[in-house]
Amino acid sequence: MELAVIWVPADIEPSEHAITMCLDHLRRHDYRLNGIMRASWERVEQKMVDGEVDVVVIADLAHLPPDRSPRIEVAATVSSADEARPVSGTDLG
Repeated sequence: MELAVIWVPADIEPSEHAITMCLDHLRRHDYRLNGIMRASWERVEQKMVDGEVDVVVIADLAHLPPDRSPRIEVAATVSSADEARPVSGTDLG
C-alpha cells in the first residue's frame, strides 16, 4: 500500500471540499494516508525527495504552481487550439 499525503494550498478556503475529494481518491486507490499538508509546495517536494511519501494527491490541477519542479508532462494528442500555439525555443528549421 502506497503512502500518500493530501496537499491543499493554504490559500484554498474553505478546504473541506478539496480534502473530501482527495480522501475519496485515496480510498479508491487504496493509498494509506500520511497526512494533510497546508504547507508550501517546496515542503511537499521535500517529502517526496526524502522518500517520506509515494503519492501526493491534490483536488485540482490548478492548485499546482506552474513553476514547480519536478514536473511531469504528457505528450498526448493535442487539441487544435494547442496545435496553433507556438512553443518558444523549438524552431528546428
